[in-house]
Amino acid sequence: MAHDRVCTGIRGLDEVLHGGLVPGQTYLIRGGPGTGKTTLGLHFLAAGAANQEKTLFITLGETSEQICRHGHSLGVQMDDISFLDLSPTPEFFTTSQTYDIFSPAEVEREPTTQRIVEQIETLQPDRLFLDAITQFRYLTSDPFQFRKQVLSFLRFLKERKITVLLTSESSEDAPDNDLQFICDGVIHLHFAPKHRTLHVSKFRGSNFEKGYHSLRMTDSGILVFPRLRPELHKRNFHPEPISSGIPTLDALLHGGLERGTVTIISGPSGVGKTTIGLQFMKEAAGRGERSVIYTFEEEIEIILRRCESVNIPARKMVERGSLSLMKIEPLQFTPDEFAQIVRHEVEERNVQIVMLDSISGYRLSLEGENLVSHIHALCKYLANTGVTVLLINETEAIAGEFRATEVGITYLADNFVFLRYWERRIQGELEIRKAIGVLKKRLSDFEKTLREIEITRYGIKVGEPMQGLQGILSETPFLRDEL
Repeated sequence: MAHDRVCTGIRGLDEVLHGGLVPGQTYLIRGGPGTGKTTLGLHFLAAGAANQEKTLFITLGETSEQICRHGHSLGVQMDDISFLDLSPTPEFFTTSQTYDIFSPAEVEREPTTQRIVEQIETLQPDRLFLDAITQFRYLTSDPFQFRKQVLSFLRFLKERKITVLLTSESSEDAPDNDLQFICDGVIHLHFAPKHRTLHVSKFRGSNFEKGYHSLRMTDSGILVFPRLRPELHKRNFHPEPISSGIPTLDALLHGGLERGTVTIISGPSGVGKTTIGLQFMKEAAGRGERSVIYTFEEEIEIILRRCESVNIPARKMVERGSLSLMKIEPLQFTPDEFAQIVRHEVEERNVQIVMLDSISGYRLSLEGENLVSHIHALCKYLANTGVTVLLINETEAIAGEFRATEVGITYLADNFVFLRYWERRIQGELEIRKAIGVLKKRLSDFEKTLREIEITRYGIKVGEPMQGLQGILSETPFLRDEL
């Protein structure tokens, strides 16, 4: 049915609704003050006007002038949207009006209804937005009459095949549960202290993306970021190994890291985790492939300078377009927003390697949400599309008992590469050295020993397998013959 859908004017919301609204049906937009109900309606009408459809905005609260100013401030084209302004005029307050025989509801209902009917019959709109339907309660004497009036009104609109959005101003004293039953769909807008969300609880005649989706109010209106569902995104690819460009490191990995796999590179601070990841990206750039790093901790300029000091031409890679570096500030994006950024790189710019530096920084940016579920969805999406994922994990302890990660995501890794400091005694002096090893590799075998690794101004040097090394997974590693 997607080709028959009515666009909401908000791309992410259309994705949540599997293509948009079902034409000719009525949808209730629920939310407290300031959640964006009117703005959503403006997007809906502007999208219709841009498609040469007739649109009508019926307002019972704000004046049409106020709404137009709001729309223009968002850059919404308002010229082709028709208005029926039923908001109270200043004269209502300044002129005393009394109803001696009939109730105010009985007096006001007939002229209001007549104006709505006349406007719809004259304009014959394709799209209608009414803000807010709950104002009709004050035109009826009891809940039964309200429900009957709304049902009659919606049937009047449905017979004319108009796609309708209605907003609701519910409260504890006047809930809108009856409207949720009457309408074909219900969209909820939420405004929490830290972020906004949207979810759909009802969508008659179609499936939709369940759960809460991130929503952001911007200077140009509403943006919706659907939750990432990895199973919906798949590409055909060959899981061939990709080389690091260092023969001894490739030998440790029995050929390199396979495409479409997730690799955790773990180790204490300063041991060379990010540099190892950048080495794979350097080799990918030589093959004409593109990579991206999302750094949650280090500044981009520091990464570029550090690369220059170890013979990785990251600055030139950025200039040539084979590498992109993006600094993600803590709490800047929700997980859904960040996933959308990654999707853009993969689907629009054909990225082949993605690095998250680091897992702890990503966790900080989640604003208290569950790390495992979000990083699971992101990694599975990337793996399904053939992208090689590098997750940088910093262990808290410099030495001592070996721990894979502190966040419980080891199960996600197809490959687990770890780096450790070890001690070596040379002429009576203890010296701190570095070693690299592999703990897990799903698609091939790997070396079961460690190799010494040095990061110099000429690049990364990985030595031959180390013999006699003890304490690899317990204490600080050391050579047996140097006890």
